[in-house]
Amino acid sequence: MELIDGKKISAEIKEEITKEVKAIKDNDGKVPHLAAVLVGNDQASETYVAGKEKACKKVGFSSSVYKMDEDTTEEQLLETVEFLNNDPEIDGFIVQLPLPGHIDENKIIEAINPEKDVDGFHPVNLGRMVIGLPAYISATPNGIMELIKRSGIETKGKNCVVLGRSNIVGRPVSILMSLNNDNANATVTVCHSRTKNIKEITSSADILIVAIGKPEFVTADMVKDGAVVIDVGIHRVKSDKTKSGYKLIGDVKFDEVSKKASKITPVPGGVGPMTIASLLINTLKASKKEIYG
Repeated sequence: MELIDGKKISAEIKEEITKEVKAIKDNDGKVPHLAAVLVGNDQASETYVAGKEKACKKVGFSSSVYKMDEDTTEEQLLETVEFLNNDPEIDGFIVQLPLPGHIDENKIIEAINPEKDVDGFHPVNLGRMVIGLPAYISATPNGIMELIKRSGIETKGKNCVVLGRSNIVGRPVSILMSLNNDNANATVTVCHSRTKNIKEITSSADILIVAIGKPEFVTADMVKDGAVVIDVGIHRVKSDKTKSGYKLIGDVKFDEVSKKASKITPVPGGVGPMTIASLLINTLKASKKEIYG
């Protein structure tokens, strides 16, 4: 069994970006600028945005954070989105989700200029991805594809099973794995809460991508010998074996499944570190006008 080290791969990506940004600066080019809009006081969102700021600084990007109160109206947020759409200094920006309940997330996402939508949630970018055109791909699916590519995992003609059909992970990664390119060309099955005989289906997978949102849902009897297992889940559960009294686990029962898998992502340290790395990739592409020209 080989661990797919997301920390190591994300560090490699950041190093590559750092070198490219240095070259841009040396040639008096425009430094990539990522902005984030944070509405309210959600602790997880604040931590994630702070992580993005830190990552931007590390690779040499400029970054801005627009903090807005919990009671910000939908109209006020739309005005901020429009301001960022029109600011030539900003190459790409994200509106951190989730938003307060009184704001329609889809309305906000659709208001973002697709050319600056480095989160890859706008319907235009999703549509371009589906038909194989260049697009900004959302962070987690893009991170999974980078892990697969950089780990030398063969995908062509392989049987890939995706557990989960969310618009954030399961659905886009199932499409990416089926596209006609060197890093895909898999035969993909998507399982979800209404799927019958899940164990029978997952047991046939050469590559199993698990994003079902249930702690340790996948057990050893659901995985075939030698399968590649990508665990997208992350859950904080109580533990009497740690000083904090908690530990992080995934959607896969790692101790069992790792004995059967040929390659597997750990939790933490697998898919997670790739999300910010993917956002940096998209921002660099935006600054170079690689997607839309």
